[in-house]
Amino acid sequence: MTDTPDGGARTGVFARYRALGLGTRILVWMVLGGAAGLLFGERAAVVEPLGTLFIKLLMMAAIPLVFFNLLAGLTGLSDASAVGRLSIKALVYFGLTTVFALIVGLVAAWLLQPGREMTLTEAVQDDVGTVPGVIDLLLGFVPDNPVASFATGNVVQVVLFAVLLGIATLALGTDRRAQAVRAYDLGADLFRKLVDVVLYTAPLGIGALTAVALGRYGDALFGPLGLFIIGVLGGQAVVFALYWVLLTALSDWSPPRFLRATGTLWATTAATCSSLASLAVGLDVAERMKLPRSVYAFTLPLGAQINKDGTSVFLAMVLAFTAQAAGMAWTPGTLGMAILIGLLLSQGSAGIPGGGFVISLVLVQAFQLPLELAAIVGGIYRLVDIGNTTINIMGDMVGTVIIARTEERRGGLGLEGAS
Repeated sequence: MTDTPDGGARTGVFARYRALGLGTRILVWMVLGGAAGLLFGERAAVVEPLGTLFIKLLMMAAIPLVFFNLLAGLTGLSDASAVGRLSIKALVYFGLTTVFALIVGLVAAWLLQPGREMTLTEAVQDDVGTVPGVIDLLLGFVPDNPVASFATGNVVQVVLFAVLLGIATLALGTDRRAQAVRAYDLGADLFRKLVDVVLYTAPLGIGALTAVALGRYGDALFGPLGLFIIGVLGGQAVVFALYWVLLTALSDWSPPRFLRATGTLWATTAATCSSLASLAVGLDVAERMKLPRSVYAFTLPLGAQINKDGTSVFLAMVLAFTAQAAGMAWTPGTLGMAILIGLLLSQGSAGIPGGGFVISLVLVQAFQLPLELAAIVGGIYRLVDIGNTTINIMGDMVGTVIIARTEERRGGLGLEGAS
């Protein structure tokens, strides 16, 4: 190591950079990439392979991550017959609020039109967003060959295969099922770590994508991204308002008291941007709220895996943002397909920082839209991921309170701690 003042200064800067979090590093490289793009214009395309490599690495990890996460979540349930009633309530609640969040995201994008000012300089395929008939769509969900589904990145088929395989696993004997569940958990952990490794390259990859985008699109990018952020946060505020209404109408917890009782949880979600990392705090908060353990021990882990209302708003906005930039025409069939695929993908997204961004690229790929435009959003992902994770976990907690209250009313469980 050099002992000169200059060498010491360089070492100090490097040490400070290494101490930065991933989100901050991404923002730093986004600024550097943006400046390079504005300075060099089209010549900035020389770094495009770095961005392409980053996208390919993410897509490489995304499909197996969805597969093992779904299997781990489904087979992690205890005896299915014992939790049947809670399962139905939780799935109905999670499903309806997720669909609501997806619709809110699409409406916000339609109102703000964040992608309209971005015009592609390259031709887009004529069949972008083509939607098959209903029967063909449903039959297309079923894989002829699961290996081919993985190889081609057909996410819907992979999801259906995982669900059916999970059901088959639950039908195994106790010992063999336990072995399978351990294997699924190991697979899920392994691919979460793989995503962590891939995200280590995110600052450089996203910086390169930003340089290329600004070199091609210039100042027009700043307005759309600003509108995009406003759309995501505004949509999440609408979902928060829905929770407020549901708490008031369906539970004995007033919203202000609920927010005070769960305050430490929201600090955790904002700091970690991880549904899985926040789960332990959520369980502790539910215990201190004196909610029935038989309810929250089931609904909170299940919600951390399949309930992603905040992420759903983001997914819908990314898809609409990219589709608007590509000039794709929306039809009722396209909207229905977007909601359906978004619902499936949101339930398979990883509860880790950056998980929603990975899934958003899969959703955009499903509509054959330009991934480089969707990937640009990664530069500001940390800004919206705080809201994504907070709304995700808030949906789990609100659902738990409501389900616990319905169980008390039918005499199935006692519920303490209601305001």
